Amino acid sequence: MGNCWSDDKRDMIHDARKYAPAAARNRGPIYKVLRPHLLRQGLVLEVASGTGEHITHFAQASDPGLVFQPSDPDPSARDSIDAWSSVLALANVLPAIALDATSAEWPIASADVVLCINMIHIAPWAAAVGLLHGASRILPESGVLFLYGPFRRGGQHTAPSNETFDLELRRKNPAWGVRDIDEVISLATTNGFGSPIIEEMPANNLSVIMRRL
Repeated sequence: MGNCWSDDKRDMIHDARKYAPAAARNRGPIYKVLRPHLLRQGLVLEVASGTGEHITHFAQASDPGLVFQPSDPDPSARDSIDAWSSVLALANVLPAIALDATSAEWPIASADVVLCINMIHIAPWAAAVGLLHGASRILPESGVLFLYGPFRRGGQHTAPSNETFDLELRRKNPAWGVRDIDEVISLATTNGFGSPIIEEMPANNLSVIMRRL
């Protein structure tokens, strides 16, 4: 796949890049856990790609035959994603698409892997429900759903910092908050996913890997 970006367009969109300090810190550890579950070829969809720093890092580190499809409902986020991809001249990252996880119809018919990093706690629970429904629709048998973020376990926060973060989120929006991993797994099971692999990550986060049955 060739690079479709011209030099002039790269120059115009450089300033659209956004930066998230947490992404710079955690993208390496996340990729280390994600890498064994990726194929040499195929399509990886990221839901809620944000600044684009995660997906472009993963694309750089992966086999060139593995194509990454970023998405975000926010136009400014999509501009940032495309800007990062352009600056890094990544031929295996497609232009970002508008995707609302809660929608009954996604603008993509199939993917081999679905990623979602740090979304479900800063969105209403309906976004988690939509994510699991949508991933179930587009993933093939044995397709991978990869989640990352803070979670409660057994109804309890895993660290005081996560409890504080949860309170801050709920003050901003009562529909937000750190989710219980058991509730997420139960939702995944009803949508046709198997038992999860759960990996503890830095800063009291978890990686959760599930395969479509």
